[in-house]
Amino acid sequence: MKDINHRIANRVRALRANQSLSLDTLATRSAVSRSMISRVERGEASPTAVLLEKIATGLGCTLASLFDESGASNNPVSRPADRTAWRDPESGYRRRNISPAGFPSPIRIVDVHFPAGATVSFETGRDKTIAQQIWVQSGSMEVTVGDVTHQLEADDCLAMSLDLPVTFRNRTRKDAHYFVVLAS
Repeated sequence: MKDINHRIANRVRALRANQSLSLDTLATRSAVSRSMISRVERGEASPTAVLLEKIATGLGCTLASLFDESGASNNPVSRPADRTAWRDPESGYRRRNISPAGFPSPIRIVDVHFPAGATVSFETGRDKTIAQQIWVQSGSMEVTVGDVTHQLEADDCLAMSLDLPVTFRNRTRKDAHYFVVLAS
């Protein structure tokens, strides 16, 4: 876990520096305290998915991009050994980027294991230009986009844009497994 937290730290710090944002400016944009952003950038915090999504919003990027290595890559291949799983300390959900890290592509693929009984709410609806699809591989889950709730079962696929708040719920006793595909 320490390795992934340092990867996130380096990525947040690099994205903030590339935009010449101060900690105070990013704190205002993300609604996350300056001290928490500083702790994340030093790798001293185990940030939740909700906190990282707020920081990503403040940086104008996707949550998935915070898990990449800093810098661009010309390698179009992603291998299992290249992928580091991250576990949300609050909900227990695990995610790992499948797409090649740093490769310039408008498409991102993320693999998610969502525990039984878990709930995660992303309240920062921000970007209609980013399309997202959730493709359930096993289990079932509920996804609320704005005020509309969708019950998803294995092999269902939900398409949405990221301009409304989204809540993921697994009300069952079985873990759910799904892929997220993002396109910008």
